[in-house]
Amino acid sequence: MDQLDLIRELAEENDTKIVLLVLDGVGGLSLEPGGKTELETARTPNLDAVARESSCGLMDVVAPGITPGSGPGHLALFGYHPVKHIVQRGALAAAGIDFVQEPGDVAARANFCTVDEAGSVADRRAGRIPTEESAPLCELLEEEVKIEGVQVFVRPVKEHRALVVFRGEGLDDKLHDTDPQQTGVPPLKPQVTEDGPAAKRTAQVVAEFLKQVREVLRGKHAKANMMLMRGFALKPDLPQFADVYKLRSAAEATYPMYRGLARLVGMEILTPRDTVAEEFEEVGANWDKFDFFFVHVKKTDSTGEDGDFDGKVEVIERIDADLPELLALGPDVLAVTADHSTPAKLAMHSWHPVPVMIRGPYVRTDQVAEFGESACSQGNLHRIPALALMPLLLANALRLAKFGA
Repeated sequence: MDQLDLIRELAEENDTKIVLLVLDGVGGLSLEPGGKTELETARTPNLDAVARESSCGLMDVVAPGITPGSGPGHLALFGYHPVKHIVQRGALAAAGIDFVQEPGDVAARANFCTVDEAGSVADRRAGRIPTEESAPLCELLEEEVKIEGVQVFVRPVKEHRALVVFRGEGLDDKLHDTDPQQTGVPPLKPQVTEDGPAAKRTAQVVAEFLKQVREVLRGKHAKANMMLMRGFALKPDLPQFADVYKLRSAAEATYPMYRGLARLVGMEILTPRDTVAEEFEEVGANWDKFDFFFVHVKKTDSTGEDGDFDGKVEVIERIDADLPELLALGPDVLAVTADHSTPAKLAMHSWHPVPVMIRGPYVRTDQVAEFGESACSQGNLHRIPALALMPLLLANALRLAKFGA
């Protein structure tokens, strides 16, 4: 019996409200030895006040030393073993924009990128071009790219991100990403992760697609002249939140990928809002309809990925200033954490454990007085795996029956 089976047997319904606030990539590093992280540098009186009423700790999202992608990171927060339940970015992108992925479809998350005349990647995100610029390019590619025996869909997601879906007989998702994860080198060639005729054919299809993408985009945009592809995925089949946890659950997320992940586990998707304050307003407008709210904030991650230490500090401070609106709703149990760390010092996801705090009437509070990595390391949650989070939230909401006699 795995954890989800156990929780399914023990979960009970009541009237309590649970909020899981995910500050994407909020964990960080100091720029100099002995310095403060972005979270510790930020002025966060409201988060600190919550910490003083919480159990605090650090959390390994996948496992110590393992750097989580956003998909595995969120699945772990939701209580799904991230190694057993693997969902690639393509499926998340498809679900996030309501694209109906059919059995056999191979979906991939694509970034518009900039390559130089030699074909090397100069900017992996094409300057984060706005959706208003990427959408017409997607439409152009869907019209112009032709591959025999395969239907190709190219749809905008947000900013430089797009969804590409290949539909045809005998396709597979056993492919490596073509994103080299660095600049100054060419995009990677499509390569199979497992040998087999379907995977080999799919690799050939992707190679032909990217060849045509380069030709179609040439001269069409100053920055977006190529694509990088990640997370090739067939449609996944995940246990559903309502069945496992006995929760009416809702997700409020600005970025489509996180809405996609929430939809795949059965959460209802609230209207996407642009600012954190508006996200909290949307939760309030739906407060009476649901038991569990997953609230996702993206810009803590994107500023970290951009290597912008001061920008990440500023984002954290803005979140803190808006937090009272969420607190005023009176959640019975509130958790604040992240799906991974994104230190500006590294400008990418990292393996460092993330801070976590859980507030509720039945938690054992500790001596932690501020929400930060060093402070949380002294909390009474100590260092926990992310798979422990959902059971702790349910237990503190009195939603788990006793196990055994």
